Amino acid sequence: MPRGVPGQRAFDAARRTLRWAAVLAVASTISPWAGAQALLDFSGAEKAAILSFGPWPPPAVADASNRWRMRAAVVEYGRSLFLDTGLSRDGTVSCATCHDPGRAFQDARAVAQGRAAGVRNTPTLLDVADRRWFGWDGAHDSLWAASLAPLLDPREMDSKPQALASRVRDVPARASAFRAAFGIPPPADDEELVVHLAKALAAFQATLRSPRTPFDRFRDALARGDRHEAARYPLAAQRGLRLFIGEARCSVCHAGPAFTNDEFADIGLPFFVAGGGVDAGRHGGLTKLLASPLNRLGRFNDAGAAGDPRALLTRHLKIEPRHFGEFRVPGLRQLARTAPYTHNGSLATLEDVVRHYDQLDEERLHADGERILRRLNLGAAQAADLVAFLRTLGD
Repeated sequence: MPRGVPGQRAFDAARRTLRWAAVLAVASTISPWAGAQALLDFSGAEKAAILSFGPWPPPAVADASNRWRMRAAVVEYGRSLFLDTGLSRDGTVSCATCHDPGRAFQDARAVAQGRAAGVRNTPTLLDVADRRWFGWDGAHDSLWAASLAPLLDPREMDSKPQALASRVRDVPARASAFRAAFGIPPPADDEELVVHLAKALAAFQATLRSPRTPFDRFRDALARGDRHEAARYPLAAQRGLRLFIGEARCSVCHAGPAFTNDEFADIGLPFFVAGGGVDAGRHGGLTKLLASPLNRLGRFNDAGAAGDPRALLTRHLKIEPRHFGEFRVPGLRQLARTAPYTHNGSLATLEDVVRHYDQLDEERLHADGERILRRLNLGAAQAADLVAFLRTLGD
């Protein structure tokens, strides 16, 4: 029967459902933490690909646009601001409300819930300082600009620059805390003062580094030729890793030590949001970024646009039709602790994520440009192995 016939579609759907029931059954019997006593015969190319995911952690890198980022007093001041509900309009919401330190700095919700419900999933803040663009749509080109946005967003903390500035400037204890952190009095310009608060928040968030993982121990053992230590890495995870860098092609986008290429992609998810609206993704994010006075080309870049190499990236950005519906490729570290997944929180488990790519509707993807994503069509054991590998990317 031709694949386009409705009866065939129903048959295919039933077959996929049965196959994924088998995946869940197999996955439930595999412990990614049990020590293996064997090592797959990885090829030279496979070893090179595996080594490219480290070493971890990477060294801290300064941000030219934020001269306060590595100042200890500013980091500590930023930590206090992160926990301060007084930064929200009604005193009920702090940064930690959505970015809960006890939940890998996210909130385990499908979409964020600040003073009102949002439309996107709350991403973890672990390793956020390494990113090139910030937010699911890349609407910010610095961590400090991204930190200011939720303070002002009506759905999140719903404050105003004047209120935030007055709160610091007009209360002696808060003005003193600001002076102790920055070594200067609170600026008279409201916007300048609020940007300082955002840069303090960014300085704190830049310290949030995810811990080393079983995968890192395996990767480093391979690097030094320690086959005995490498063989302790579970065989299921080894097989899943081979899929990840090979047949499944996951590493095309999830590359490097943080398992992300820091770019944006359409992965075939619907663009529609609650209430009938549309989330334009990277297309809308670029529009906001290029119009923002807080981008790296603006007056609040501490190095100036000419003195900040990353400002060049912003200067040469162009909005193209293909950007519609693209969202940030997330890093995969601590993945098991940051469910649910994707920009809209629509995939509840790692099994759901693998199932999405296994059964990918390629017709939903953009037709222009190079097509990277393909339906995986994995067997049950392969899918379970891939999940086993992903779980070893957490502590």
